[in-house]
Amino acid sequence: MRKILVIGIGAGNPEHMTVQAIKALNRADVLLIPTKGAEKAYLAEVRREICDRFLENPACRILDYAVPVRRADGSYEDGVHDWHRAIAAIYERTLLDELGEDQTLGLLVWGDPMLYDSTLRIVGHVRDVGRVAFGTEVVPGITSVQALCAGHGIALNRIGLPVEITTGRRLAEGWPESARDALVMLDGVQAFRTVTDPEAEIWWGAYLGTPHEILLSGKLADVAEAITETRAKAREEHGWIMDTYLIRRPAGEEEAA
Repeated sequence: MRKILVIGIGAGNPEHMTVQAIKALNRADVLLIPTKGAEKAYLAEVRREICDRFLENPACRILDYAVPVRRADGSYEDGVHDWHRAIAAIYERTLLDELGEDQTLGLLVWGDPMLYDSTLRIVGHVRDVGRVAFGTEVVPGITSVQALCAGHGIALNRIGLPVEITTGRRLAEGWPESARDALVMLDGVQAFRTVTDPEAEIWWGAYLGTPHEILLSGKLADVAEAITETRAKAREEHGWIMDTYLIRRPAGEEEAA
């Protein structure tokens, strides 16, 4: 039976590759590398650098595919579902046209496949369609969350307190009721500016794990403008940006107990 290997490759540093991920890379017969245009060429380049450094299987073929553009009209959920189905069709064609019955397709996933990544859902779409039988294996990877905390030298959680992992779009709708601490990913709207608690603290990072890494931290009220300006300048310089941040609000004595 064909197999899909979903391989977490880390947050942007090839040295984030685990021994398990390197072994998985070398079990693949075909590796798919997504391309997102000239502005995000770096994302494909890191994947190619990983292959150059760690791939020792001379028979493995590396294929690029252009990631379909997600439509912006209609509802957000419908746009995402349509986008996933379009990528699923690419995976399916690759399985049918490029792989033999007992060969393996490798998908190199930024960060970890379980955390705010759609690859496993897309693979599920391929399976649901049912035109090709395949097994799936997932290899975990270092996330931007880990890289953020390591860069700032902090623990993710406070003793006895939960952490809400959410998106900028959700944070902009209001602070999560279930936690005093929020770890925010996929923030295209700079939702940290909607947090008005004067005692809130932020640990922010962009291009985590890469040579372009930027780290800023402090009282949110004091550093919000600096983060906004730094973010805009970096995006203009590189043509893209990926950032992650942790916001902590003061905990009452009963919460921290």
